[in-house]
Amino acid sequence: MTYAVTDCRIGTQPIADTETEAKHKLGTIVRAIDPTYGEAEFIYLKGVASTAVGSLVTYNTSGFTTALAAVGTNKPQPIAVAMSANVANQYGWYQISGVAVMAKTCTVSLAANAAVGVLTAGLVAGTGSGKEIQGALVAAVASAKAGRTTAQVVISRPTMQGRIT
Repeated sequence: MTYAVTDCRIGTQPIADTETEAKHKLGTIVRAIDPTYGEAEFIYLKGVASTAVGSLVTYNTSGFTTALAAVGTNKPQPIAVAMSANVANQYGWYQISGVAVMAKTCTVSLAANAAVGVLTAGLVAGTGSGKEIQGALVAAVASAKAGRTTAQVVISRPTMQGRIT
């Protein structure tokens, strides 16, 4: 993925890079385009331990803190997809709309247009009761063959399932 930022900005950190110093204000949103996956939106966030490219994270919109997306119900937090191995104390972009390449276990098969959920922290999987990701559908069949550890998922500002009380 070679996303190029399309917003009129000078000195934008490349989408796939991670930095030890914040180059933008946390929560900054940009649009970018990739020749294969098309246009998408990205949010600038602080990294979290154990993040790999394609990891799912949750973030809050008040302090923009992040965590690997946890398994569980009634956690209606926004979700974003790591564009780099953006670990703790680093900064980078996370995808929030468009066709995202999400990390999954190689034993999970996903059908096109199927709903998805978080059944293992930070990884996309088939849907589970109360664990579904709202605003996300599988874009292309994701095989369970050995070595197949990603899935293409169409997202539109996704959130964990649940309701805010």
